[in-house]
Amino acid sequence: MLWMVSMYISSMLFLVLSSVCCVGLSLVCLSSGQAWFIEWELLTVNSSSIVMTLILDWMSFMFLGFVMFISSMVLYYSGEYMSGDANVNRFMYLVLAFVLSMGFLIISPNLISILLGWDGLGLVSYVLVIYYQNEKSANAGMLTALSNRIGDVAILLAIALFFSCGGWNFLFYVDNMPDLSNKELLWGLLVMAGMTKSAQIPFSAWLPAAMAAPTPVSALVHSSTLVTAGVYLLIRFSAALEGSLSQMVLLLLASLTMFMAGLGANFEYDLKKIIALSTLSQLGVMMSILALGYPDLAFFHLLAHALFKALLFMCAGAIIHSVKDYQDIRMMGGLVYHMPLTGMCMSLANLALCGTPFLAGFYSKDVILEVAFMSPINLVAFVLYALATGLTVCYTMRLVYYTLSGDFNLGNLYSVSDNASVMTSPMMMLGVGAVFGGAALSWLIFPCPYMICMSLSFKTLALSVSAVGGLIGYMLNLVVVNYELNCLKVYSGTVFMGSMWFMPYLSTYGVSKNFLGGGEMYQKIGDMGWSEYYGGQGIYSVTTKGAGYLQVLQDNSMKVYMLSFLLWFIILFFMVI
Repeated sequence: MLWMVSMYISSMLFLVLSSVCCVGLSLVCLSSGQAWFIEWELLTVNSSSIVMTLILDWMSFMFLGFVMFISSMVLYYSGEYMSGDANVNRFMYLVLAFVLSMGFLIISPNLISILLGWDGLGLVSYVLVIYYQNEKSANAGMLTALSNRIGDVAILLAIALFFSCGGWNFLFYVDNMPDLSNKELLWGLLVMAGMTKSAQIPFSAWLPAAMAAPTPVSALVHSSTLVTAGVYLLIRFSAALEGSLSQMVLLLLASLTMFMAGLGANFEYDLKKIIALSTLSQLGVMMSILALGYPDLAFFHLLAHALFKALLFMCAGAIIHSVKDYQDIRMMGGLVYHMPLTGMCMSLANLALCGTPFLAGFYSKDVILEVAFMSPINLVAFVLYALATGLTVCYTMRLVYYTLSGDFNLGNLYSVSDNASVMTSPMMMLGVGAVFGGAALSWLIFPCPYMICMSLSFKTLALSVSAVGGLIGYMLNLVVVNYELNCLKVYSGTVFMGSMWFMPYLSTYGVSKNFLGGGEMYQKIGDMGWSEYYGGQGIYSVTTKGAGYLQVLQDNSMKVYMLSFLLWFIILFFMVI
């Protein structure tokens, strides 16, 4: 036990020191404008060099610092949360492997070397999702792995298309791409890779399913690592995507994603899935502003979101851990009286998520919404932005109503408290980040602020829809009697909106029925039918029979000799005649 305690404490200290060093180097790069580019040539193929490349600039250093800081808090938090697990040391190593893969992804500006981190994230995430080794975890892990493999294949095809550029260091080509005939196809593949990793429509089903992993993993995956990998890749490629068809498609799908996730969260009762849908909604915000041509704002929101979303997951984990693994929010209530510190941190994270002024989420979300409203976007995207903003506050207030306020619903035999300091200490550290992180990042990344000119109605639109959404989210559950039964009156609409527009169904049963069913038919008719008859089994049968005839001829049998002599005699007789 002492070894395990020392392991999570030593890992936390190492990652904290690494985080401080990375953030310090990022500030040096920001102030001096320097960046380091390190390259090792491994192989040359047809004048294209296969190299191992590292890019160390302010963006990669800052992102690495945030990933390591959040990972250190998650590892320390796991010391208490996973203390009863028999394989806690295995869990720690998997989390460290996950952080290492994300680090490779962040510092790789080369499409070949980026696969080390890209595939490492996919593999380790699969292992972590199936960690509890039950049927639900196995199904969720398979959905996660297969959905992400689509993006992996897109990256591999993009590597093949990049071959004509003479190299795979994409930072050299994104600003001035040569006139490639397949340029739109290349951008489409890269956008598809980013969409699968960041779970945009139609690849959204795996993200709530990945909640089968332990809660500390969710806090890490859904804040700063796996789901942000696609956003980070497209931020690096953002200069090349300007004006492309892929950019317009990405804007529409990202806007639909944040609206769909916000709508679905208002019908969900699983605590972790509500927060997962919240992550999906914020990923839609990042992708949409990236598609509008503002990669710096997308990166800003990525970092600010990482702080308060990791805090929100940790608070959810503390609640689940205290109420003996219940995740249904209808079984909670009044927790603020029994877990005041967790309730305070959770309220803080929720307020930051809603964009409450002067918390971390406000500095990024408010600028993103104002820039989006000022941009020449179409009416559909504008309406989806406004609705998604209101729905975010709506499901947040609904979550507060069910978990923190009201009556305690767990029964008489309970022991709910904030006694576990190993879990509350990281939450307080991230709480400081959720308060001051947004302001600090805005001062560092944007020393010269954006010039935003808009009318008063547009300026107050974000706060107005947030206030209306919060009022609806709280009052709908507070005032309306039998809210769940009223939803059953429009059962088909409730199922459609609460099931992510049937995407989990389409991603699992729909794919297996329509595509894998056709593959099964082809296997029976082709692989196990005609191709087998004329292929391997047919060749084997002919070869075996021919070998048998040769063996008979080589047995020196008088019958064979007499038969052969008679055959030759008949042939000669007919030739003479």
